[in-house]
Amino acid sequence: MHRNLSQKNVAGERLLEGRALITGGTSGMGLAFAKALASRGVDLVLVARDGERLAATAGELSLTYGVKSETLIADLATTDGVQAVKERLVASSEPVNILINNAGSGLYSKLASTDYSDILRGAQVMGLAPMEIGGAAAATMKERGSGLILTTVSVSALVPMGAYSAIKSLVKTWSDSLAVELQDTGVQVVTFMPGWVHTEFHQRTGVSNKSLPAWVWMEADAVIEEALQAVVAGKTTATPSKRFKVISFLAKHAPQVAVRKAVKKLNKGRR
Repeated sequence: MHRNLSQKNVAGERLLEGRALITGGTSGMGLAFAKALASRGVDLVLVARDGERLAATAGELSLTYGVKSETLIADLATTDGVQAVKERLVASSEPVNILINNAGSGLYSKLASTDYSDILRGAQVMGLAPMEIGGAAAATMKERGSGLILTTVSVSALVPMGAYSAIKSLVKTWSDSLAVELQDTGVQVVTFMPGWVHTEFHQRTGVSNKSLPAWVWMEADAVIEEALQAVVAGKTTATPSKRFKVISFLAKHAPQVAVRKAVKKLNKGRR
């Protein structure tokens, strides 16, 4: 058992080498992933919409960590943006062997509405785009016989908290299914299930989170380190912290009446 665990750890460490493409890599958890991987000597391909911010972030990371930081301007809400990322992932020159499938945004639109424009955009950026991008990476990495695909989902995928949860539930099922499909191919697929993390992600939404207790919040750097430790350990799911492991367990196994009451209480005041 110890020998097998050691072999997994060695294989996991090797996965955290080479070049990583990170969607949403200039802010929030995407930036935290970029810093954590760059500190390990991993070269970067940062993907985001804001070219000026991309250039500044890439320059800072290269200067701080001595890695190569490439930039790719792409809006994942568009066909052209998704295609550009796919083309970079399948390129044979300076190949990408790590995909951090992370781009996202807050989504608090009402489900009972005649205007679904925000939900449709959210479904594209956080649902369809990650699956299409991840699929291209998976096919290429499978041919090479190695690689890592880590997709940021959320513990909210386990509970009925609106359109955001619905989209994340879709991506969770996709990521879990991809892990099964690519088992024993040399490609590790990780479903990353963070809870609430202190980033500008929540600040940009303009939505109050006063109903959330202080103890649920975590720091991005600590969350990302736990995710990377899960990679090294050969896991296919990463849920940072004991508190969110417990919350995830309760979300799956507690009576649904109780889960819905808890969700309603959390949502109260988030306007």
